[in-house]
Amino acid sequence: MTYSVIGAFTIILIILTAGEIVSMKTKAFIPSVFVSAVLFLIGFWTFLPKNIVEQGSFAKPIVYVSIYLLLVHLGTLMSLKELLAQWRTVLMSLTGIIGICVMTLTVGKALFGWSTVVAGTPPLTGGVVASILMAKAASDKGLPSIAVLATCMYIMQGFVGYPISAFCLKKEAKRVRDIYRGGGEKINLPKAEVVCEASAPRKKLIPPLPKEFQTPYVILLKLGIIAWLASRFAPVIHINAFVVCLIFGVIACELGFLEEQALNKANAFGFLITILMAFIFTNLSKATPAMLKEISIPLFGIIILGVIGMYIVSLILGKALGFSKEMAFACTLTALYGFPADYILTHEAINSVCKTKEEKEYVVEDMLPKMLVAGFTSVTIASVVIAGFFVKLL
Repeated sequence: MTYSVIGAFTIILIILTAGEIVSMKTKAFIPSVFVSAVLFLIGFWTFLPKNIVEQGSFAKPIVYVSIYLLLVHLGTLMSLKELLAQWRTVLMSLTGIIGICVMTLTVGKALFGWSTVVAGTPPLTGGVVASILMAKAASDKGLPSIAVLATCMYIMQGFVGYPISAFCLKKEAKRVRDIYRGGGEKINLPKAEVVCEASAPRKKLIPPLPKEFQTPYVILLKLGIIAWLASRFAPVIHINAFVVCLIFGVIACELGFLEEQALNKANAFGFLITILMAFIFTNLSKATPAMLKEISIPLFGIIILGVIGMYIVSLILGKALGFSKEMAFACTLTALYGFPADYILTHEAINSVCKTKEEKEYVVEDMLPKMLVAGFTSVTIASVVIAGFFVKLL
């Protein structure tokens, strides 16, 4: 069956919207990507054409433009000063990812094979970009089941991460609440430095453009320039172009060439993310019930090994960095879902144990910055770098 471009576009958005609604109604306990994936699978097995995503105009050229621009944009979300201020949280998150890689590339390799763990590990450490990179690499190598595994890894990892994180965060919220009740406002916790979005703008080498010139066209042009430079520079240093985009985005923003939160100011972030989210389900058109059955054991096996690796690291390093074991484990687990789930889970845990407004504010101030920085470090930074490296290993 062939749909018109706007008809296919509308069907895709109906499916994505349905997933989002279910996620909101369940307070993110059921991930939106899971619901959308199930709907796509049912559609592919019944009435949807296999190329519905391409029919809806979400083809590879626009997808790759979106990835380039989004990765440069992610660099504009980072403040090196803020990351340095929260170095303990950053280190905790990064070592958690090391724990994942150690377990999957040793025990996982012995159980499931090299190609399976190489394709499955980067999506486990982060978000949609890592999944797309690994799925594409597997498809290019003629490994359709491995490509589906990479996609399903991104879809399913939250089901393990959410309940464990909720348990850890609730215990941590009780601990911090009890400290507050025991000492009142006079007691000082070893809080993470709070990221203040309303802080005064930092002076940069390149002054910002006048407001009238900060138009979508100008902002997208500057993002495009940085992405193009990154794509030209990447082969010279033999690093994946997407990783270089992220690095160049950070540098350009620190220098002042790019605005902070560039795509948001260009009012383009939402549409580019929609393009990626539609494209991520393309590989499911190749999935058959038999293939899903075949990959189910390595899929959940790799997730479980990754969680074990994160738990071991959190026990070893957490105390040394001043974290409780629950907070340390929760910070590493953010690799399985990132924002906004880290924000929602933290607030849900705090609201469930704190009675007064003062208690909630106190506990939020201690816990939320750690979870947000941990999720940003793993999903935004580390997963892209790891995927860029693992593509060469497949």
